[in-house]
Amino acid sequence: MPGGRLTQQERRQIARGLADGLAYAEIARNLDRPTSTVTREVTRNGGPSGYRAEAAHRATEHRAHRRRKAEPREARPAPQPYGRDPEAVRAYEEVFTAVIMASGAPPMVSRVLACLSLTDSGSLTAAGLAERLGVSPASVSKAITYLEGQGMVRRKRDGGRRERYTVDDDIMYESMMASAHSTAQLALTARQGAPVLGHDTPAGTRLENMARFLDHVSEAIARAAEQARELLHTKPGTPPPDTPA
Repeated sequence: MPGGRLTQQERRQIARGLADGLAYAEIARNLDRPTSTVTREVTRNGGPSGYRAEAAHRATEHRAHRRRKAEPREARPAPQPYGRDPEAVRAYEEVFTAVIMASGAPPMVSRVLACLSLTDSGSLTAAGLAERLGVSPASVSKAITYLEGQGMVRRKRDGGRRERYTVDDDIMYESMMASAHSTAQLALTARQGAPVLGHDTPAGTRLENMARFLDHVSEAIARAAEQARELLHTKPGTPPPDTPA
């Protein structure tokens, strides 16, 4: 399996695969690359509809040049508890972030959520997140506001003036319930349009059918989330403290 950075020719193959409607996994097989490599490449460079091979290659070269200027020494990942391999953890965090981005979340939101999820405590301050991610506290704050709106992160005081941002064991449950709520809201809005356009018109019928479909999906998501929470949820043991931040 080839390693290292993608070549310009490989990026052209990715662009052709996307144009042909191929899944990331199939494109990766054709390149003899991990699926995560293709996922990261596409999400970093415009997504499936906006990916352009030449632009992606130029952007990658530009990012590499900036990193060489900003980091004259090789960056080393933070030490890990439980004897974990720091390099493996960092590589996995990149993959996890890319997959969150592929689901539709903005890049910084994806990075913050992945970072919090991979800490044993599930909790960091704004300063801790900014330091780990190498970004400004303002960028972290915007991402946290987004995640709060999705019910995926909570704020709490740590006994002083500092706020800590926390994801807990119900993060996926909260995410699914937020999805169910937004789907139900879309169903309600679609149903409100049916009488405006006329119940017996093609557009009105389409909106009513859309509303019925979305109602069913919303109820199914909420029901499945509740059932999964009861059946599958496990509590881990008490984790060791993460590096203070």
